[in-house]
Amino acid sequence: MKKYRNRAIELFFEEGKTAKEVTEQVIKEFNLKDRYSSVERNIYNWTKDKGLYDACKTAGIDYDNVNHYWHKGKHFSINVKKDNEFNHESFKEELIEEISKWSPRYPTFRREVSYDPHCLVFDPADIHIGKICSSFETGENYNMQIAVQRVRDGLHGILNKSAAFSIDKIIFIAGNDILHIDNPKRTTTSGTPQDTDGMWYDNFITAKKLLIEIIETLMTIADVHVVYNPSNHDFMSGFMLLQCVEAWFKKCNQVTFDNDMKHRKYVSYGKNLIGTTHMDGAKQQNLPLLMAHETGSSWHECKHRYIYGHHIHHKTSKDYMSVCVETLRSPSGVDGWHHRNGYQHSPKAIEGFIHHPEHGQIARLTHLF
Repeated sequence: MKKYRNRAIELFFEEGKTAKEVTEQVIKEFNLKDRYSSVERNIYNWTKDKGLYDACKTAGIDYDNVNHYWHKGKHFSINVKKDNEFNHESFKEELIEEISKWSPRYPTFRREVSYDPHCLVFDPADIHIGKICSSFETGENYNMQIAVQRVRDGLHGILNKSAAFSIDKIIFIAGNDILHIDNPKRTTTSGTPQDTDGMWYDNFITAKKLLIEIIETLMTIADVHVVYNPSNHDFMSGFMLLQCVEAWFKKCNQVTFDNDMKHRKYVSYGKNLIGTTHMDGAKQQNLPLLMAHETGSSWHECKHRYIYGHHIHHKTSKDYMSVCVETLRSPSGVDGWHHRNGYQHSPKAIEGFIHHPEHGQIARLTHLF
């Protein structure tokens, strides 16, 4: 990021090129074609203050270090603060670039050919790392350490229960409020205050390590396809978290990711069409028609259709014609606000599902706490 920033400043201020010319040259020199829009936006921000740049050069001041200055004119003396708003796009790109340099090379696991294969859907829903629950108020404790341990226990519990089936593919559904807050102010994305355990960066790092551990465990059994569902508690940080994890497995060809920001994702397995969504947006009864509209030919090719939803922390299952819509239980505790308003969910659990390529969902697996 810094190297092409410096090059952009040099081309604009020293060589007198236009912002468009600078964008095109930087993209060409650093092979950034797939990031044209973000590069163009960054270059615009970096090259706004030519007058300030010239003044700094004359005075021997480093232009990069100036973020607050006075402009004294004939009629006005103006106090100027440069725009230092956090640039999420730049942060994301720089973070992924750094992680990619250190992504490990995993061994390629040899898979035995199965004559009766199955797909395991592993879906730890609504983990809420960073949520705090006190037994003094709610009758149960929940914090960052309990969250991690429950997911670990749930993972091994689901794998033990699935051992009787020959698994040739694993769909790991991630996201869905894995993080409890989305900023240092300890609120959700929309600004709702939360009771929290730990600092936001501790929660982020803990979640990253947990996701890597889960994928490393699953990939020893079968190839893993990670499906990310954006969610209301961590709409921004959850996305960055999954981008980091994808960069970590960049050199592993047995793990794939569907990490864009679509609110509804679909995966085909044999004659199964499997949809996933956080379910904080479209109404549940509209999801089957949306599936038909959004999946094209897969809708006709797959006769077994399922949508796994989250967000409400308890179990429901309803057939809408040919589509079964299920919501999943959560391993997280009930915090003070939910307990006060009577929003209880019990039992706490992590769930998984077994799908046969011809016969559809043939088993539901539940690890209770």
